[in-house]
Amino acid sequence: MSSNSRDTSNAHHARRLGLIAGWGRFPLVLAEALHAQGYQVFGLGIKDHADPSIESYCTEYRELGIARMGAAIRLFRRWDVRQATMAGKVHKARMFQPLAFWKHFPDLKTAQVFYRSFVTMSRDRRDDTLLSTVVRAFADEGIELAAATDFAPELLVNEGLLSGRPLSARQRKDVQFGWQLAKEMGRLDVGQSVAVKDQAVLAIEAIEGTDECIRRAGRLCPSGGFTLVKVAKPQQDMRFDVPTVGLGTLRALVEAGGRVLAIEAGKTIVIDQPEVVAFAERHQLTVVALRAEHIEQVKPWPAESAA
Repeated sequence: MSSNSRDTSNAHHARRLGLIAGWGRFPLVLAEALHAQGYQVFGLGIKDHADPSIESYCTEYRELGIARMGAAIRLFRRWDVRQATMAGKVHKARMFQPLAFWKHFPDLKTAQVFYRSFVTMSRDRRDDTLLSTVVRAFADEGIELAAATDFAPELLVNEGLLSGRPLSARQRKDVQFGWQLAKEMGRLDVGQSVAVKDQAVLAIEAIEGTDECIRRAGRLCPSGGFTLVKVAKPQQDMRFDVPTVGLGTLRALVEAGGRVLAIEAGKTIVIDQPEVVAFAERHQLTVVALRAEHIEQVKPWPAESAA
């Protein structure tokens, strides 16, 4: 093959991107951003998760069951997709519902790949374990899974105070306390969010997700005024399970009586940031994005809005 032919082939594949879409607005926002950049998007929506309107931004689109990895790989290969990305939440709790195995009956590839996690139980079912297995399975078939933020880095929040008043001394202590706990929970691959008040733990996110963690904190602390800290794992792989917040997170926090949301700058995706900031301002909610290296500072964080 001549160098010109190789260049043409590389350019062809560089503008073709697969998108595995889960639940929430993130996949839709990403698909729109990729389409605007001129990518040919080849979408695979997870059944009962993905927003079907994603299809309008895709050259090709199919909906597949959560356990149809073999079908997903075959479609990407048919579409000549060599690079793909994942976006959106997968409701892992559904694995523990009655008759879950039959509702999400796996194809042969999925059964082979996850045999040790779901049959012999010789491997655990933590998020990092399962998602790393997915990444390797696609790589073995010549399909590289890349970080969504490589294509839309503008979705990652910058450091600063996004809304509300600067943190009080008590709130700074809660943020520092919650940050340490959330990082440890992330290191153990349990969850990314911790709700605290007066340096006491109200709720820790596990399989139920952030919004349910917030609601549980609200039930346990009816007086409100608590702080939610959501951070990346110390070993965060930016290809999957990146901390993400949007209007749904803020609505849950306001309804539960929370007053502060602290997130990790540069490693957290904020969906529809202008709308998020406007909502937080209307409800007098403080939202602050911090970097790990600054978390131990005792002075108030600056009141300027994040860029």
